[in-house]
Amino acid sequence: MSRQPYRLNSVIHVNDRMQRDYAYTLVAPTGRQFAEGFTPHFTPKEMLEHGVFEGKYCNDCRDELPEDWFENAKISAIANPDLNCFGIKSRQPLTVWREKGWIYGPDPRGWFQWYCRYYLGRRIPEVDAIQIKRWRAFSRHAGQIKANCEPYDFHCRPRQRQALLQWAYDPLI
Repeated sequence: MSRQPYRLNSVIHVNDRMQRDYAYTLVAPTGRQFAEGFTPHFTPKEMLEHGVFEGKYCNDCRDELPEDWFENAKISAIANPDLNCFGIKSRQPLTVWREKGWIYGPDPRGWFQWYCRYYLGRRIPEVDAIQIKRWRAFSRHAGQIKANCEPYDFHCRPRQRQALLQWAYDPLI
């Protein structure tokens, strides 16, 4: 299947295992015009390259995203904690996210799917505000690492560090 165009005003069509007949329009330039105060440290491409979600992400939805995001991505058909940046298991099943009410708007895969689409240029003000608020709240984990770990001790709190990466924060604080 050919990749979508990623230009302003392009319409992206989604038909994968989790979402059928969904489309959105890119109304902001890719990687720009983020909401004030939303300053993720990593792009989705960089996150995939570092190793997130045990490699089990985007398996059936790659056609929606830029092809170059997957050139060096750590992707697997099955969950593999060794593919995570910190080599540990650090994700909860999507069923847990659903049970806890952490899935918002038209993004059935959760925050990272929202971030990928936001990064590409989709904007849904109500959903964006919720997801950016959740991203800001996640910064508390960086504070816990700073308070409990020696600088550059990457073996200290690896699960929290992996979680930070999975929310586009710098885990190497």
